[in-house]
Amino acid sequence: MNLLALDCSTSRGSVALVCEGRLFFHEEFVAQRSHTAFLFSCLQRARSLVREIDQVAVGLGPGSYAGTRVAISAALGFQLGLGSSLLGIPSVACLRTDEPEYLAISDARRDAFSFTHVRSGTCLVGPCLATEEELRELLARHPGLPVFAPEILPGFERASVALPCSVRLATLAAAGIGVVQRENLEPIYLREPHITQPKAERLG
Repeated sequence: MNLLALDCSTSRGSVALVCEGRLFFHEEFVAQRSHTAFLFSCLQRARSLVREIDQVAVGLGPGSYAGTRVAISAALGFQLGLGSSLLGIPSVACLRTDEPEYLAISDARRDAFSFTHVRSGTCLVGPCLATEEELRELLARHPGLPVFAPEILPGFERASVALPCSVRLATLAAAGIGVVQRENLEPIYLREPHITQPKAERLG
Protein backbone atom coordinates (compact mmCIF):
# COMPACT_ATOMS: atom_id res chain seq x y z
CA MET A 1 0.00 0.00 0.00
CA ASN A 2 1.20 3.51 -0.83
CA LEU A 3 0.40 5.92 2.00
CA LEU A 4 0.86 9.68 1.81
CA ALA A 5 0.89 11.67 5.05
CA LEU A 6 0.77 15.45 5.34
CA ASP A 7 0.52 17.99 8.12
CA CYS A 8 0.26 21.79 7.85
CA SER A 9 -1.08 22.59 11.29
CA THR A 10 1.99 24.67 12.22
CA SER A 11 4.36 26.94 10.34
CA ARG A 12 6.51 23.90 9.52
CA GLY A 13 4.71 21.68 7.02
CA SER A 14 5.64 18.06 6.51
CA VAL A 15 4.99 15.40 3.85
CA ALA A 16 5.90 11.70 3.90
CA LEU A 17 5.32 8.87 1.44
CA VAL A 18 5.46 5.28 2.72
CA CYS A 19 5.29 2.41 0.24
CA GLU A 20 4.82 -1.14 1.50
CA GLY A 21 6.10 -0.10 4.90
CA ARG A 22 9.22 1.69 3.60
CA LEU A 23 9.79 5.43 3.70
CA PHE A 24 10.17 6.63 0.10
CA PHE A 25 9.91 10.37 0.61
CA HIS A 26 10.03 12.85 3.47
CA GLU A 27 10.25 16.61 3.18
CA GLU A 28 9.60 19.54 5.50
CA PHE A 29 9.13 23.20 4.71
CA VAL A 30 8.65 26.46 6.60
CA ALA A 31 5.52 28.16 5.32
CA GLN A 32 4.40 30.66 7.96
CA ARG A 33 1.15 32.01 6.43
CA SER A 34 1.41 30.50 2.93
CA HIS A 35 1.32 26.71 2.98
CA THR A 36 -0.16 26.40 -0.51
CA ALA A 37 2.90 27.21 -2.62
CA PHE A 38 5.24 25.00 -0.62
CA LEU A 39 2.87 22.08 -0.04
CA PHE A 40 1.77 21.44 -3.60
CA SER A 41 5.29 21.51 -5.05
CA CYS A 42 6.29 19.07 -2.32
CA LEU A 43 3.33 16.81 -3.11
CA GLN A 44 4.23 16.89 -6.78
CA ARG A 45 7.70 15.55 -5.99
CA ALA A 46 6.25 12.79 -3.83
CA ARG A 47 3.61 11.91 -6.42
CA SER A 48 6.26 11.53 -9.16
CA LEU A 49 7.69 8.51 -7.32
CA VAL A 50 4.60 6.28 -7.52
CA ARG A 51 1.64 5.67 -9.81
CA GLU A 52 -1.00 5.23 -7.14
CA ILE A 53 -1.73 6.74 -3.73
CA ASP A 54 -3.94 4.28 -1.86
CA GLN A 55 -4.39 6.27 1.33
CA VAL A 56 -3.84 9.85 2.47
CA ALA A 57 -3.45 10.66 6.15
CA VAL A 58 -3.89 14.26 7.30
CA GLY A 59 -2.98 15.94 10.56
CA LEU A 60 -6.18 17.68 11.64
CA GLY A 61 -4.74 20.11 14.17
CA PRO A 62 -5.49 21.88 16.37
CA GLY A 63 -3.37 24.64 14.94
CA SER A 64 -3.44 26.81 11.86
CA TYR A 65 -6.97 26.94 10.42
CA ALA A 66 -5.67 27.88 6.97
CA GLY A 67 -2.86 25.34 6.94
CA THR A 68 -5.07 22.46 8.03
CA ARG A 69 -7.70 23.38 5.44
CA VAL A 70 -5.04 23.45 2.72
CA ALA A 71 -3.87 19.97 3.76
CA ILE A 72 -7.43 18.62 3.70
CA SER A 73 -8.06 20.20 0.30
CA ALA A 74 -4.95 18.50 -1.06
CA ALA A 75 -6.15 15.17 0.34
CA LEU A 76 -9.54 15.65 -1.32
CA GLY A 77 -7.73 16.15 -4.61
CA PHE A 78 -6.11 12.73 -4.25
CA GLN A 79 -9.48 11.24 -3.31
CA LEU A 80 -11.19 12.66 -6.39
CA GLY A 81 -8.33 12.10 -8.82
CA LEU A 82 -6.93 8.76 -7.69
CA GLY A 83 -9.65 7.27 -5.49
CA SER A 84 -7.43 7.49 -2.41
CA SER A 85 -9.06 6.76 0.93
CA LEU A 86 -8.70 9.48 3.57
CA LEU A 87 -8.17 9.45 7.29
CA GLY A 88 -7.45 12.10 9.87
CA ILE A 89 -5.43 12.04 13.07
CA PRO A 90 -4.96 14.90 15.55
CA SER A 91 -1.65 16.59 14.80
CA VAL A 92 -0.76 16.66 18.51
CA ALA A 93 -0.71 12.84 18.45
CA CYS A 94 2.05 12.91 15.82
CA LEU A 95 4.72 15.05 17.50
CA ARG A 96 8.37 14.40 16.76
CA THR A 97 9.29 12.73 20.03
CA ASP A 98 10.24 9.28 21.31
CA GLU A 99 8.12 9.75 24.42
CA PRO A 100 5.25 7.21 24.46
CA GLU A 101 3.10 9.41 26.70
CA TYR A 102 3.05 13.19 26.96
CA LEU A 103 0.97 16.33 27.35
CA ALA A 104 0.61 18.76 24.45
CA ILE A 105 -0.31 22.39 25.02
CA SER A 106 -0.51 25.51 22.87
CA ASP A 107 -1.65 29.11 22.92
CA ALA A 108 -5.20 29.12 21.54
CA ARG A 109 -5.36 32.93 21.65
CA ARG A 110 -8.04 35.04 23.31
CA ASP A 111 -6.77 34.13 26.81
CA ALA A 112 -7.15 30.39 26.21
CA PHE A 113 -4.91 27.38 25.73
CA SER A 114 -5.29 23.93 24.23
CA PHE A 115 -4.56 20.76 26.19
CA THR A 116 -4.16 17.15 25.07
CA HIS A 117 -3.03 14.03 26.89
CA VAL A 118 -1.49 11.59 24.40
CA ARG A 119 -0.48 7.98 24.96
CA SER A 120 0.98 5.79 22.19
CA GLY A 121 -0.51 7.95 19.45
CA THR A 122 -4.01 8.13 20.92
CA CYS A 123 -5.52 11.22 22.53
CA LEU A 124 -6.79 10.16 25.95
CA VAL A 125 -8.01 13.67 26.81
CA GLY A 126 -8.60 16.50 24.35
CA PRO A 127 -7.69 18.38 22.33
CA CYS A 128 -9.72 20.80 24.45
CA LEU A 129 -9.73 24.44 25.51
CA ALA A 130 -8.60 25.55 28.95
CA THR A 131 -8.03 28.82 30.74
CA GLU A 132 -4.52 29.46 32.07
CA GLU A 133 -5.63 28.44 35.56
CA GLU A 134 -7.27 25.25 34.27
CA LEU A 135 -4.20 24.41 32.21
CA ARG A 136 -1.89 24.76 35.20
CA GLU A 137 -4.18 22.48 37.20
CA LEU A 138 -4.17 19.88 34.40
CA LEU A 139 -0.38 19.96 34.17
CA ALA A 140 -0.07 19.64 37.95
CA ARG A 141 -2.05 16.40 37.84
CA HIS A 142 0.67 14.80 35.71
CA PRO A 143 3.99 15.94 37.22
CA GLY A 144 5.96 13.08 35.68
CA LEU A 145 4.89 13.48 32.07
CA PRO A 146 6.83 15.53 29.49
CA VAL A 147 5.05 18.58 28.11
CA PHE A 148 5.37 19.80 24.53
CA ALA A 149 4.23 22.93 22.70
CA PRO A 150 4.63 24.10 19.07
CA GLU A 151 6.43 27.24 20.26
CA ILE A 152 7.98 28.66 23.40
CA LEU A 153 5.19 29.57 25.84
CA PRO A 154 6.22 32.22 28.39
CA GLY A 155 5.30 31.11 31.89
CA PHE A 156 5.30 27.41 30.94
CA GLU A 157 9.00 26.57 31.22
CA ARG A 158 8.16 22.90 31.63
CA ALA A 159 7.09 22.73 27.98
CA SER A 160 9.64 21.82 25.30
CA VAL A 161 9.10 22.69 21.64
CA ALA A 162 7.98 19.78 19.43
CA LEU A 163 6.19 19.87 16.07
CA PRO A 164 4.06 17.34 14.20
CA CYS A 165 5.96 14.92 11.97
CA SER A 166 4.47 13.36 8.83
CA VAL A 167 6.58 10.21 9.27
CA ARG A 168 5.02 9.69 12.68
CA LEU A 169 1.62 10.45 11.16
CA ALA A 170 2.19 7.81 8.46
CA THR A 171 3.26 5.24 11.06
CA LEU A 172 0.11 5.76 13.11
CA ALA A 173 -2.13 5.76 10.03
CA ALA A 174 -0.65 2.51 8.71
CA ALA A 175 -1.35 0.88 12.08
CA GLY A 176 -4.84 2.42 12.37
CA ILE A 177 -3.87 4.14 15.62
CA GLY A 178 -5.36 7.46 16.72
CA VAL A 179 -7.68 7.80 13.72
CA VAL A 180 -10.59 10.12 14.55
CA GLN A 181 -12.04 10.79 11.07
CA ARG A 182 -12.37 8.96 7.76
CA GLU A 183 -13.19 10.24 4.27
CA ASN A 184 -15.11 13.42 5.23
CA LEU A 185 -12.32 15.27 6.97
CA GLU A 186 -12.74 18.45 9.01
CA PRO A 187 -10.15 20.46 10.94
CA ILE A 188 -10.22 20.07 14.70
CA TYR A 189 -11.72 23.34 15.89
CA LEU A 190 -11.48 24.06 19.59
CA ARG A 191 -14.05 26.79 19.02
CA GLU A 192 -15.68 28.55 16.11
CA PRO A 193 -13.22 30.62 14.03
CA HIS A 194 -13.17 34.27 15.05
CA ILE A 195 -14.40 36.46 12.21
CA THR A 196 -14.09 40.22 12.44
CA GLN A 197 -17.09 41.97 10.97
CA PRO A 198 -16.32 45.01 8.80
CA LYS A 199 -17.34 48.34 10.26
CA ALA A 200 -20.40 49.89 8.70
CA GLU A 201 -19.56 52.69 6.32
CA ARG A 202 -20.56 56.11 7.51
CA LEU A 203 -22.88 57.97 5.21
CA GLY A 204 -22.58 61.67 4.42
